[in-house]
Amino acid sequence: MTSRKRLTPEESRSSALEAARGLLIETGPQSVTLKAVAARIGRTHANLLHHFGSASGLQKALAEHLARTVCETIIEAVRASRAGLGSAREVVDLAFDAFDREGAGALTSWMLLTGNEDALHPIIETIHELVDEIAPEEADHQSNDMRVHRDTLSLVLLALGDALIGGALAKSLSLPRDAARARAQDMLEASLAEYQ
Repeated sequence: MTSRKRLTPEESRSSALEAARGLLIETGPQSVTLKAVAARIGRTHANLLHHFGSASGLQKALAEHLARTVCETIIEAVRASRAGLGSAREVVDLAFDAFDREGAGALTSWMLLTGNEDALHPIIETIHELVDEIAPEEADHQSNDMRVHRDTLSLVLLALGDALIGGALAKSLSLPRDAARARAQDMLEASLAEYQ
């Protein structure tokens, strides 16, 4: 009989979130259950209930984890772009990959379809915090120029839509698979050029 390594509460929670993220990417949001995550990390259903309270709590924590991870990466790309070390396309690719390959688009649609809209708050709040950090002059919403807010809204909506139906729609319109990314890049570059 093998004994399980005792994890700290933080390690146990982190391990569960990484397993949930893996399930999300591999088999979709419907597979992110307490039972499936517990099986993947060799823990009990009760252990995960202790950490997350419910499947809904796990999904909300996963949304927060994804949002934080992705936004940290995006903010670094934005800083690099502003320093002349990166490009608008890198920012676009990170946003689109977050919703597509990282599973945020599938998780978002699942939360909406199952009526668990509260689980979306961490994603929305993290994006809001990201925008406030990138454009502190817009944070008080008193500025006439809300460019970063508008660009962020457009970029997130394009990335989400692309994650959900972009491949099929591009194919049906005889466009390259990355057509939405290219449009987002054009939009972001035009916006940046306008304020340089």
